[in-house]
Amino acid sequence: MGVEQKVLGNRLVNTPQRSRRTSGFIAPHLDWVTVLLYFLLVALGWMNIYAAVYSPENVINIFSMDINSGKQLAWIGASFLLILVLLVVDYKIYEHLAYPIYGFIILLLLVTLVVAKPIAGSRSWLDLGAGIRLQPAELAKFATALAASRFLGSINLRQQNFKDQMILAAITFVPPLIIVLQNETGSALVFGAFILAYFREGMSPLILIIGGSAAAIFILTLLVPKLYLIVGITVLMALATWLDYRLLRRFKVMIGLWLVVVGMVFSVDFFVNDVLQPHQQNRIKALINPEADPLGYGWNVTQSKIAIGSGGLWGKGFLNGTQTKFDFVPEQSTDFIFCTIGEEHGWIGSTVLIGLFMALLIRLVSIAERQKSVFARTYGYCVASIIFFHFLVNVGMTIGLAPVVGIPLPFFSYGGSSLWSFTILLFILLAIDANRAKDLAR
Repeated sequence: MGVEQKVLGNRLVNTPQRSRRTSGFIAPHLDWVTVLLYFLLVALGWMNIYAAVYSPENVINIFSMDINSGKQLAWIGASFLLILVLLVVDYKIYEHLAYPIYGFIILLLLVTLVVAKPIAGSRSWLDLGAGIRLQPAELAKFATALAASRFLGSINLRQQNFKDQMILAAITFVPPLIIVLQNETGSALVFGAFILAYFREGMSPLILIIGGSAAAIFILTLLVPKLYLIVGITVLMALATWLDYRLLRRFKVMIGLWLVVVGMVFSVDFFVNDVLQPHQQNRIKALINPEADPLGYGWNVTQSKIAIGSGGLWGKGFLNGTQTKFDFVPEQSTDFIFCTIGEEHGWIGSTVLIGLFMALLIRLVSIAERQKSVFARTYGYCVASIIFFHFLVNVGMTIGLAPVVGIPLPFFSYGGSSLWSFTILLFILLAIDANRAKDLAR
């Protein structure tokens, strides 16, 4: 370490000089708590992937490439290499190349739509050879997060004009529109989570209120007779007008709003029966009343809840699950991997896993808030919003609180594309944050 001279008042003093090599090394400035949470979730996910496919009659080594745990280990190893690349690359490149990366992923989505072979009715997988497949829809999440953050960094969301709003909407919703054409509705729904990040940057809360109200009306229409629902809405609007007399001045607006709500109530049946495809209709039915057809559309949710409930407080023990072992629960390694946790590790294990995800989400929000640029802060909230949406829906659908839409549990479910997508999302943020901390330490 050298010495440099600085003028302090009228005196010339010697101060330690920072090593140039050390100042360029970001490892000491990484948020190691978040890194630890990442490795914990990945390791626990890998073990439970093995537990989901384990068979006592035909025991296969956890490292075998013939089963999902061995294949996932290869993806984990590749992810570690990817992490090194993400941390070594100049962090400024993520903002500078946000639009080119986004454009490339859009092109990849379009190519996939044309050349991909149908798998379970979906054209969303690119065959790379040697049994390796890639799902560009997963990569579109981090590309959209980068592009939207870059755009928001160039405008003031609170003062944006209609043109800016349309540009932001296009950046956000072009990828999911292509993904819907690939028949991957679940993956497309994830992009709605970006609205949470935009809300932090000053987007009008009216959009969240409208969206939440529309979702509530949709669900209530499926649960409550239409006449009762309309009467209830009318009473609530009348009560609101009575409590706030200023609404009387907007009587025409209130009448128009009432007509829109009534129209939505009567359009739900048309949407469910004539717009949604049969398998999508079954997902709605399974959410509303899985017991109506426990051997048909209600099978997945019913068996999932049985598996989780059978674990009790402490669970049956690692590799001792029965519901998942004997294929009562579908997609045990991917969409329904939370069932393995619930059955083998019980309420305690499920609570620990939920606690790890909550700790990660709190940490991500904290990282986002300490960023100095709009780009970095928005990207941080995009990462937190995507992981939160995946976590909420995946756990929700295994216990019957959300429709079964094929959304993996971040870092936990089997799948290379999913693991890579979440790894890229997370470590781009950590690279940006580490460089911010490094600059402050200079």
